[in-house]
Amino acid sequence: MSKILIVDDSPAQLYSLRKIVEQGGHQTVTADSGERALEIASDVHPELILMDIVMPGMSGYQTTRKLQRDESTRHIPIIFVTKKTGVADRAWGLRQGAKEYVTKPVNPNQLLTAISAAMAA
Repeated sequence: MSKILIVDDSPAQLYSLRKIVEQGGHQTVTADSGERALEIASDVHPELILMDIVMPGMSGYQTTRKLQRDESTRHIPIIFVTKKTGVADRAWGLRQGAKEYVTKPVNPNQLLTAISAAMAA
């Protein structure tokens, strides 16, 4: 069972994603901001992070760049889970260091497949 950090500023999205991930057999921990995600990632060292992009304060892009620069968290795969559906958005997200890019509304099977692929890489 893997520990997955879910980062989203929406309580409804956190609940929905947590339910999908836990039904997939994983443990979850959540953060409602990029700043909180940095703290939790350093303390908990999850095996994977699901990251929203559009959040108040620090965006998912900014948070991902900080995680990638930190020696203790750079190894953690990140999957963007976002409402940003454009081709350029996806390309930019992957360029920031994300292993996968999943759009909302989330298809549970697609998300679990992305989690498996990112953890296997």
